Amino acid sequence: MFNQQFYFTLLLNFLVVGTFAYLLTKKDLLSYFSGGKWWLTWLSIGIITLMDELTSIFYAPSEAFRVIGLNAIAFLILTSVLIRFLSLRMIEIAEILEVNGIRGGGVYSFSYLVLGPTVSFIAVASIIVDYVLTACLSTVSAIENGMAFFPLSDTAKFIFEVGIVWLIAGLNILGIKENAKFTFGIFVVAAIILINLLFAGIFHADIASIKTISKSFTDVAGTMLTGSWFNGYFLVIVGVSSCILAYSGIESVVQTASLVKSWKEIRKAYTFLAWTVGLFTPVLAAIVLSSKINIAHHETDLITQFAKLVGGVPFGYIVGILASILLMMAVNTAYVASSELMERVAHHYGFHWIIKTNKRQSLYRIHIGNAIFYTFIIFLTNGNQMMLAEMYAIGLLASFTINMGSLLLYRYKIGTKESLEYNTSRIGTLIIFFIMLSCFLYLGYHKPYGTIMWSSVTAIFLFVGLKYAERWAPEKKEIQQTDSPLQMFFHLGESDAEEVNIYFRRPKESGYQITDQSSVFISLYHPRQGIPEKIAQNHFRFAYQGKSLFEAITEILYALQYELPHKKIVVHLGWPTSSWIDRLSTGVMIFSLTHLPKYFPRLHFVLEYGPPGNTKTKET
Repeated sequence: MFNQQFYFTLLLNFLVVGTFAYLLTKKDLLSYFSGGKWWLTWLSIGIITLMDELTSIFYAPSEAFRVIGLNAIAFLILTSVLIRFLSLRMIEIAEILEVNGIRGGGVYSFSYLVLGPTVSFIAVASIIVDYVLTACLSTVSAIENGMAFFPLSDTAKFIFEVGIVWLIAGLNILGIKENAKFTFGIFVVAAIILINLLFAGIFHADIASIKTISKSFTDVAGTMLTGSWFNGYFLVIVGVSSCILAYSGIESVVQTASLVKSWKEIRKAYTFLAWTVGLFTPVLAAIVLSSKINIAHHETDLITQFAKLVGGVPFGYIVGILASILLMMAVNTAYVASSELMERVAHHYGFHWIIKTNKRQSLYRIHIGNAIFYTFIIFLTNGNQMMLAEMYAIGLLASFTINMGSLLLYRYKIGTKESLEYNTSRIGTLIIFFIMLSCFLYLGYHKPYGTIMWSSVTAIFLFVGLKYAERWAPEKKEIQQTDSPLQMFFHLGESDAEEVNIYFRRPKESGYQITDQSSVFISLYHPRQGIPEKIAQNHFRFAYQGKSLFEAITEILYALQYELPHKKIVVHLGWPTSSWIDRLSTGVMIFSLTHLPKYFPRLHFVLEYGPPGNTKTKET
């Protein structure tokens, strides 16, 4: 058995090292230059996110076991599948953002686009809570794993933890950040060590381990099938809530969309994550949780102690050191990502004082503020990994819920017109939304510390945001560019024709244009989406905010009826082609439009459809 394991491990290492050696011969493996700019590849951003996700293996399995016992084995696998379906929606969001001219920003950018500034501030608060607790939890776990074989007092641990927080802050203030090549190098080392750990665990597994894994699935299935549907659903919510930390960082790919050339790179990165960490995390967790190790006594250093069990003390030291390095990189990621997010929000609303840089172009004020906040949270929780994990999950689920809710609402309003290449099931999105919302409500009720922190940070961002958003909102610039209704009335009034034609069109819609004096085209746009390009003299753009599209249309028609009582007014409305399932708002909108003749009996209404791409013009 020993010889078999030795030769297999040797062959495995040759294959892994050979694979990486082959990849390093590839040109433009991590970045490339195109269009006057350097871009990251899908592999590069995939590895950045993988390194963030991979750190959760050092604390998530033990946290899941503490809540749901051995059922964690089944739910870590089921949650991995759920996260895969959720990541497909993240790809869809990346494409929608790109179509709307937005690069990066993740849940903040998407919630701002769909729901406006108020909800976007809640999204910012949720992400900030995630970054804060990523840093705190990773710092605590780095010390617990790196010093697993050295007994330390609580005071000594706190000193080391604060030291890591301020060390990483200092490196960022000095402008020293990890780059894609450095991250790839760490990834190569981590992959070799962790793959060896995985297969060492497989070789040490016995019949008892297999029975334990099987029992986890049969217990979960038995509970779901024998009880009521409500009990089954509640079991799923508890299980997913307990295991969600194992897949934290999944949104980082969308956050880094500004670093890649196209949303298609985002799709490749999520596929890469599904076939790597999406498989590795639940498999290794299942092997560890089904082993003979005393999980209750090693909640904070479970993986390190498991490495010692299957590979001896030297291998345990190696895995402990690796854990510390990976977790410290996660702390650095929290610093970098939170500063980039705050910089985006500050630029959005003109808070330039907070994003002042030093000589090394570092956002030192944000980094110092982060370090103070991280230190305060570690001190407040006394470095308790359990408490930090509970707090972390709240913000993570809040951001997932906001993302899925925004996607549902966007598809309800827009359909797939702007994003035909990549679409996911609306029913599937709705199911994921309800699962994430249920998990958030469950944890919010049962984990008061996390709820208090998330609520406090959200309240602060809402107070500051709502106080200044209206004054400094970038929508004001878009509204200032809008056309005046008087311009349209003067244009139509100068025509000698007895009949005038009013064409309503979508902001990004291109089609048949008539440039005579008696016809106008109207685009109603929301300021958050930007003013559409003016394509003709008789094309008028009107912003609407705080009202429905139907209300905006009726306001224009009332004004036209009042200003042009002597002319025959023909209103042309586009024929909807989206299915009612795909875009339920189509049915709502058409139902509202059917009432227009009753409100405006003097006007004439035409519902018409023109072939797509028809850009002919007619001049008279």
